[in-house]
This record gives sequence, C-alpha cells and structure tokens, in this order.
Amino acid sequence: MSGSFALRTWWAQRPPATGAAALATGVLSVGLHQTGYEVLSRVLLALAAAAWLGMAADIAVRLLRGRPEWPVGSPAALTVVPATTMLGTRFAALDRPQLAEAVLVLGFGLWVVLVLLVVRNWERGMPGAVFLGCVALEGIAVLGAVLAASLRVAWLAHTALVLFWLGLAFYVAGLWCFDRRQVAAGTGDHWMASGALALSAVAGARLIAAAGTGLYLWNKDDNTVLRSVTIALLALAFVWYCVLAVAELLRPRTGYDVRRWPTVFSMGTMAVAALSVAGPLRAAWLRGPGEVLLWIAVAAWCAVLVGAVKSLADGVRSTARR
Repeated sequence: MSGSFALRTWWAQRPPATGAAALATGVLSVGLHQTGYEVLSRVLLALAAAAWLGMAADIAVRLLRGRPEWPVGSPAALTVVPATTMLGTRFAALDRPQLAEAVLVLGFGLWVVLVLLVVRNWERGMPGAVFLGCVALEGIAVLGAVLAASLRVAWLAHTALVLFWLGLAFYVAGLWCFDRRQVAAGTGDHWMASGALALSAVAGARLIAAAGTGLYLWNKDDNTVLRSVTIALLALAFVWYCVLAVAELLRPRTGYDVRRWPTVFSMGTMAVAALSVAGPLRAAWLRGPGEVLLWIAVAAWCAVLVGAVKSLADGVRSTARR
C-alpha cells in the first residue's frame, strides 16, 4: 500500500474533533498578537488556517459522497463553528474586515445548520464536548463585537450581546448534562468547562470595548451589569482551570488523545481572557498573569503537537502494513 494512500486512509478515520487543533492554534495566535509576538502569532495563524482548510475540505468531500462517516449530530461537530470564528477574530486584527465579515457569516450559518442536530442529542452524563454549544455562540459573539467596534455598527454589537447571553444559557444547559466524573477521568475535552467560561469573558470584554468606541449601545446600568458578569466569568473560569489542573496532577493522563486539543484551547483561552479583560476593565495587573498562562498554553500546544505527529506516523505505518 502506498504511503499517500495510507495517509488518506488514516485521515479518513479522524473524528470531527480534529478541528479542535485549528481552534486551539487560532486562540494562541490571538494571544500572541495581544502580547506583541506578531511573527510567532502569524506563524500559528497560518497553521490554524491550514488545519481549518484541511478540516473543511474533508467534511465537504464526505458530505458530497453522502457518507460522512461520523455523526453530524455529535457534540464535537460544533467544533467547526468556533474554529471558524477564531480565525475571523484574528483576521480582523490584521485589518481585513471584509474577510472577517465573510467568516462571521460562515460561522453563523454553520451554527444554524448544526445546533439543532447537536442539541437534540444532549443527555445527562456527557463528555466536555457538550460545552461546545456555549463555545460556538461565544465565538460568534466575540467576532461580532470586534467587527462592531472596528466598523462602528451598533446593530452588530446588539446582536453579539444577545448571543453572549444565549451562550451563557447554553453553558448552564451543558453543565447540567456534563458528567462530573470527567474531571478525574476525562482525556482532554473536559477542560472545556473552563474554556467556555473563559471565552464568554472574552466576549464580555469585547462588548465592553465596543461600547467604549463612542457608540451608544446600552445605558450605564446595563454596562455595569456586563462588567460585573464579565469579571465573574473570568473568576469562575480560573477556578475551573485550577480544579482541572489539580485533577491532572493527582491523576496524570499523559497519553496522546485528539481530545487534548480542547485542553490547549481552554488553557489558551484562559490567557486570552485575562489579556482581553485587562484593558476594558482597567485591570492592567492581569496582563502579567495572562502572559504567564499564555506561555503555559504554548508549552501544552507543543506537547500535544508532538503527540499528534507521533500518532500520525504510527497510524500511517499501521495502515500501510495492511
């Protein structure tokens, strides 16, 4: 069996959760941009874009053949939405508003298509991927708020605010379905319990920043509520982060699993949340901890990447022997 055919066979077996690699890499690109490491940020952006294109091409081919080989209604199917909007957020920072707008429309369209297919399968005792319902909405809210601030479009900020609150409702529903035993036994996506809250805090911070551009979006009382909720979300995300980190130390899970990419995403999002909140909420002291958390996430990204490459090599070799 040729090496190229073996590689295609191995790739065909990958679940849609592979898209979390694009999501994790994209959020680190955003964090590195926020801390001034622009060259490294752009390198990771290119990698995230390449991973996203590979995921999109793979999904398109499977759907056109009528044999998706994975359940579209699985919780992990929603990964494609935040992976898309995270790229759009980074494109907006590169002063590419038209491209970011197109990505926003695509991300929202994907959410509309997938959300009912996924949510109807929710039940008690689910893995951390159940929090992707919140992550998908908050990712759209983040990009909407960023574009509202740069383009000075009030209705886009109002829409992003609605999605922000709806995302929190999805988090509560996801928490009800989440299997708490995953904290001690999960293989990676249980970190979404922290990452979803952290991304919600990013969305809140971006909405506050949009209101600070001179647009009249909501009154002072509403802004106070939004600030308070954003601070609470950041604090709760960090509490979850600490609980999950301690659980990892007590029960190490060192083997590679594709669900480790959501772990990297959640770690990176915690860092981005601290960095994003620092400006709009005038908490400059958060930038130091945020940068420390960012480099911890980068180290985790490197470790998971090594595991992914080793898994790919082992998978191709085992497939080639058949």
